[in-house]
Amino acid sequence: MAAALAFILTGDHTPHRAVHSESPPLWLLGTIPFIAVLGAIAVFPLIPALTHWWHSNLSRLLVSVIAALATLGYVWVAIGWHDVGLTLQHAVLDEYIPFIILLFALYVISGGIHLGGDLPGRPITNTTILAVGALIASFIGTTGASMLLIRPLLKTNQARSHKVHTVIMFIFLVSNIGGALLPIGDPPLFLGYLAGVPFFWTLGLWAQWLLVIAILLVVYFVWDTILYRREPEVVRTFDRTDVEPIRLDGWWNLLWLGGVVCCVAFIQPGKPVPGTSWIAFDFLRELCMLGFVAIGLLTTPDTIRKANRFDYHAILEVAAIFIGIFIAMQVPLAVLKAEGGVISAQLTEAWMYFWITGGLSSVLDNAPTYLVFFELAQSAEVGDTTVQLHSGGDVIDATLLTAISLGAVFMGAMTYIGNGPNFMVKAIAEQSGVKMPSFFGYLVRFAMPVLIPVFAIVAFLML
Repeated sequence: MAAALAFILTGDHTPHRAVHSESPPLWLLGTIPFIAVLGAIAVFPLIPALTHWWHSNLSRLLVSVIAALATLGYVWVAIGWHDVGLTLQHAVLDEYIPFIILLFALYVISGGIHLGGDLPGRPITNTTILAVGALIASFIGTTGASMLLIRPLLKTNQARSHKVHTVIMFIFLVSNIGGALLPIGDPPLFLGYLAGVPFFWTLGLWAQWLLVIAILLVVYFVWDTILYRREPEVVRTFDRTDVEPIRLDGWWNLLWLGGVVCCVAFIQPGKPVPGTSWIAFDFLRELCMLGFVAIGLLTTPDTIRKANRFDYHAILEVAAIFIGIFIAMQVPLAVLKAEGGVISAQLTEAWMYFWITGGLSSVLDNAPTYLVFFELAQSAEVGDTTVQLHSGGDVIDATLLTAISLGAVFMGAMTYIGNGPNFMVKAIAEQSGVKMPSFFGYLVRFAMPVLIPVFAIVAFLML
């Protein structure tokens, strides 16, 4: 029994059949903490007695820590105490710390950029902001684009009574789908780049990217036009008259954002720093990012951050929740990887990779999910077109890689936890007085009816 779990969690070369014959009861037990933390995120805000308690980041951290300790306790009992350290290293050092520092850097630096003025909150204005955000997300990251534009969008619509749908569409387009064109756009694609996918290969996804964005922008424009006409006349009159010219304050922080993007793109631990023979040590990339954060804080007047109503609540919320998720998801991800031979045998078409990668990316962080299916696709039979990986000279089927990339990036929009910026946008919107839907409300009322038909079109036409 322990040997089978060692295979799952540590890569021990136990025969694969041992996993099938012995592991299911144990690995099902090991997934309970992960299911529990997701359940808490979904249910606690809906329970009146817990709503106020759950709004505290300390409460969220407590739930995360309990789920993490339960997972580590499971690893200790099922395998051994020495593998607790291995699990922590993989979850915290290899994944969580780089993840949260990147989000923190983009969050803080973009908080020093203030788009002043006030545009009319009309459908054409909102659609333009969403389109610009989707366009720049691939170049400054979904987190950078989200933090740069969410506050101006909220200010533009502050007088309107119907604005939840605008924030939801912002999460769809800017916090997720827009980042599909470059490795710096979304974490899954960055992992693919580190694993050998050429840096500019993802530009070849432009047709699928453009199709989805175009459909969603048209849907949003029609949707927002209908709701705008339902606004009281006093709101529309105020919206037309209360207009101020746009101005950009703290523009130099765009340079520091560019520095963070360069850190992500060019500093890789264990490889030479570009232009030097110096080998980058672990966490050099993260230290450089924090350096740009420090520069941003030192060079930006407090008045700009006050104008943005900037505080650290949203990033602390993400940090508190995701530490538990990153540790608790190690068992489900390890089981998924251990059962890869069985899974890959069942996945015979690209559209299957698209849906299963995307479906799991909705509830498991999309970056590690992408990597699991990337490895599965490498063992699959290649078709007529392949992608030459720059690490080891291996190849991967181009259609499968397309399906995995699109599934991970696009369907990170399906839930609040599918991608890091989702939770931050939700938190900032709630701080601004927007009553965002619950976990299930977001999924059932918005994500499924809006996104699933669009993704079905992509799967049918382009995979």
